[in-house]
Amino acid sequence: MKATHRQDRTALDSSRILAISPILALAAIFSLVVSPGTSQAQVSVKRRLSPEILAMHARAKRPAATAPATSLELAATATALTSSSFNSEQGPGPGPIGPGPGCNLFPAPASIGTTVPLSYFGPPPSDTNRSLVGPVQLLDTGVVDVAHGTITIPLYLGHLKGSGKNVWYVLTDVDDPNVAAELGLNFSAKLTFASHSARTGNLDANGDIVFDAGTVNFKPERKIIPGPAGHEFPPTFATPGSIGDANYGPLVQIVNAGNVIYNAPMVAFDVNANQISFPNGNVDYTKVHDQVVAIDPVNMTVTLNLINGFSFGRPVWYLSMDTSNALGAAIEHNTLAPLMQKLLLGHDDSFASPVERIFISTNGPESGGCNNPLRQGLSADLGDSFRPNNVLGGIPTIALDYSPYWDAQLFEWTQEAIEQGFRGQVREEFQILTFVQDKLITGPGGAAFGSSGFSINCSIVQRLD
Repeated sequence: MKATHRQDRTALDSSRILAISPILALAAIFSLVVSPGTSQAQVSVKRRLSPEILAMHARAKRPAATAPATSLELAATATALTSSSFNSEQGPGPGPIGPGPGCNLFPAPASIGTTVPLSYFGPPPSDTNRSLVGPVQLLDTGVVDVAHGTITIPLYLGHLKGSGKNVWYVLTDVDDPNVAAELGLNFSAKLTFASHSARTGNLDANGDIVFDAGTVNFKPERKIIPGPAGHEFPPTFATPGSIGDANYGPLVQIVNAGNVIYNAPMVAFDVNANQISFPNGNVDYTKVHDQVVAIDPVNMTVTLNLINGFSFGRPVWYLSMDTSNALGAAIEHNTLAPLMQKLLLGHDDSFASPVERIFISTNGPESGGCNNPLRQGLSADLGDSFRPNNVLGGIPTIALDYSPYWDAQLFEWTQEAIEQGFRGQVREEFQILTFVQDKLITGPGGAAFGSSGFSINCSIVQRLD
């Protein structure tokens, strides 16, 4: 479906590309801190890996992680206890199971609205063709806890070349389909075109990565001061809870194993196992990534918070780990990853593009908070702490152009659209582009719609239907 609309968007895409500069200026103003399913198959742009090279990557395979056996506790660090509001709390923020329909996208069971009991309905056909009825778990390395909206996946211990410092990381995506199938990761052909924004490294004998460069400081305290009520975005101040150095980005190109590119976000750095042992939660966020709910360096697992979103009208859960600018990293509870700033943005699915698009409302409906089923947007997020229900482009099983690197496309409902009652919750990209064409949606501040000049590292975990 997506490909059939590309030609219809030519004029709109041209205007978007011309609009990049003013949007970039807006992003600069808000940079307040120092700097496998059958439908996924496609021809690889790389030469096929030899059996020997594939065997090297197979060493990175770990048993599927199991969720913690006990109830997880939220963090109660000293920094969190001194927070004046949820916008300054450390950690992942609320999970995707919200207290109302505006913060909970999980679909109703098939029996709702029928006289047929739930037990009648057979299993969905997603094991046969994952592009059909869900739910479908796409990141297959661990267990999704649907009651709490988390996933537990393998934790890896690598090292930094030279110093030998510990690098604790996870694997979520890879640009080779055979490696993806072997390890249970998402396949993204587009990551091949992101090599200039990737660190380099080598696999050791255990399948762990020795990174050539890239460090993260997890000690900073995340803090946001929202704007006035009803206009919380943009905030008046924002600082992320973890900051990478100039050489840090989540991607790593494996030099000694076919130059395969992994998405390997760092979750802790330069700490020993006993310093980050929080298997039951109550995590110290001065030592680990804010999206960590629990971390167990004995069993080598980590539990991460999931985020609500939509892709082509279907609700999805995804991980959000890194952002290329400070404002986005603070709002997303992410690591500021400066190396991501080298990504080519603004060209979506043109040749050699490394990104897909994520559409983020700045002023969607927020009245009523989570009780409002139309709730959406950054002002809503900053007003009640729950996530903004962003709209993603293609994901595995829906399209072939998936990338965990998302080109942020911030949009704003016009005052005329709001006054006429047209503002609502949008759930797929062509719906948004139609509203742009109809002049109901613009870029922030009335600018032309297009790339906002920053990117977010978000790996798809599960399609909910």
